[in-house]
Amino acid sequence: MFEFVTGADVIVRAAIDAGCNFFAGYPITPATGILLTINKLLPKARGVVIQGEDEIASIGFCLGASAAGMKTMTATSGPGMSLYSENIGFAQMAELPIVIINVQRMGPATGGATTNAEGDIQFMRWITSGGYPIITLAPSTVEECYPLTIEAFNLAERFRTPVILSVSKDLVTTRDTVDTSKFTPQRIVNRKYAKTDNFLPYAYDKTEDTPPFAELGGNILTRINTSSHDKHGHLAKDPDIVGPALMHLNDKIMAHRDEIEYVNPDIEKGATTIIVAYGMMARVSHEVVDKLRLLGKKISLLTVHSLWPVPDGALQNFVADHEQIIIPELNLGQYKLEIERLFPDKNILSITKIDGTLISPEIIIKEGNLL
Repeated sequence: MFEFVTGADVIVRAAIDAGCNFFAGYPITPATGILLTINKLLPKARGVVIQGEDEIASIGFCLGASAAGMKTMTATSGPGMSLYSENIGFAQMAELPIVIINVQRMGPATGGATTNAEGDIQFMRWITSGGYPIITLAPSTVEECYPLTIEAFNLAERFRTPVILSVSKDLVTTRDTVDTSKFTPQRIVNRKYAKTDNFLPYAYDKTEDTPPFAELGGNILTRINTSSHDKHGHLAKDPDIVGPALMHLNDKIMAHRDEIEYVNPDIEKGATTIIVAYGMMARVSHEVVDKLRLLGKKISLLTVHSLWPVPDGALQNFVADHEQIIIPELNLGQYKLEIERLFPDKNILSITKIDGTLISPEIIIKEGNLL
């Protein structure tokens, strides 16, 4: 079945299919379409929608609902992400699952509220104090919003962590014809509950383990603590306790990073140039590849869907055999920094644009000397 839908429509449909039963958000361009759409659909699925008085209240509602056992989601844009920062750190330290949709627009500050951009790439990685890893996924088409929203919920529940879905104004507001018969979750991950009376709120054997939650409705005492704490949830200052507890926030994600590498390789044998792209520029890059291959040119493309943690293994696997790497970005070259780190000896071409318009296929072909 084909439908003419926006990215907002698809994200909401996927969230509900993933089991989302609580949403709170504040209207902000260009994320408002998600709030309006989920407000129509989630109550019909026995879920709760709250329009908060501001962004800080909205994410706070989500964290409280998550602690109470609900699958939660919120949506905002750059200024709202700035206000979310402290509570994203709250979710990291308290180990509360939440999915955050960041609909990027031109910044900084209020920037261009109706102007497309993808300038929050490094911001999403380093948004909280402490520098602990945060999982960030990035669809490049309206259709891809469905599986990646599902996976955002799966990862949030599996690792008890905030997960960001990085989209942009054009992706969320643009309508496209998609085959919605494909919109069926391949798997749904629900949170793990403890099966013991000797429950500890933050129990783990190895630092890379994710603690289970307390069973809802029972008489098990639990605690939510966003300061440094021990496995009981008690405030802790002892370095022998605090050190492993904080390493746990890192290790539970980074020890499993190879399981969070989502890329789409289109590798042509014998090609010396590869385009590495994400978001809206991945879609444009597909056009570049199609145009060049029709002319008999060899070129490869790697679409990155898991921005953070950086999919080092996949990048090494698919990029290393190429001589030139082209990275088109709607910012000043933020992901280029990661590619340079991995491939310091490669010829790396960064193509950027920050005026609110897309980099055209012709610009990539010209600046890359691909003809």
